[in-house]
Amino acid sequence: MGNKLNLKRTDFFTYIELNRPEKRNAIDYEVIEQLHVMLDEVKEKQEDKCLVITGTGEDAFCSGGDLSVFHELYTKEDAYQMLHQMSRVLFKLYALNIPTVALLNGLAIGGGAELATACDFRLAAPQSKIGFVQGKLAITTGWGGASMLMERLRPEDAFEMLLSCQIYSAQQAKELGFVQQVLGNNDVKTEAENHFSAWRNVPLQVLKAYKQRKLDRTNLSSLKGRIQKEVEECSILWETDIHHQAVEVFRQRKR
Repeated sequence: MGNKLNLKRTDFFTYIELNRPEKRNAIDYEVIEQLHVMLDEVKEKQEDKCLVITGTGEDAFCSGGDLSVFHELYTKEDAYQMLHQMSRVLFKLYALNIPTVALLNGLAIGGGAELATACDFRLAAPQSKIGFVQGKLAITTGWGGASMLMERLRPEDAFEMLLSCQIYSAQQAKELGFVQQVLGNNDVKTEAENHFSAWRNVPLQVLKAYKQRKLDRTNLSSLKGRIQKEVEECSILWETDIHHQAVEVFRQRKR
């Protein structure tokens, strides 16, 4: 499957790094498959204490779905299969039994913003940009991001982020409560580890117990149902002419 993802462990933090800097760490089918495998491994491994999702390079955390691949999906049935698979990844990440952190080392837009939303905490490098821009392509969030965002923020703020399709700076995202900390200009990975340094002294069983208390606040069965509605709605919008035209304009602009 190649090395589109890297799984690395330190004495406390476990890292899953998206490793497609030439594609701004965009997600394709292999990435979806590897995320499934890696998240299962992290859940089953008894020693992992805190999972950090990040991207390689300084430009992008994740730019969402790889349109050079997914533009070939034309019908709602084709789109549904991809959307459903990635929504399962995000739900698995949301419900993971240890604390999770999205370390935003750069751009996190579209599906990249959805991926970040699935994590418990979001720390951002100062150059990071965050935006739920799916509406500009005439679709909605299709991986469960809207439902999860409603859990993370005040519904009114989440609604504004989704409807505006705005790209927010790291500081603006912090003011909204989406980002918990904007890091400095130095090594963001080291800064992030220092930010959570107090966690190192907490036993794993305590970390897991408190994570469960956090998950208790959400009816996971209800959330899964709402995510399923997102997948279905997005797949219907996916096959519309206005979406395919918007994707083609975007792809032409990127050439």
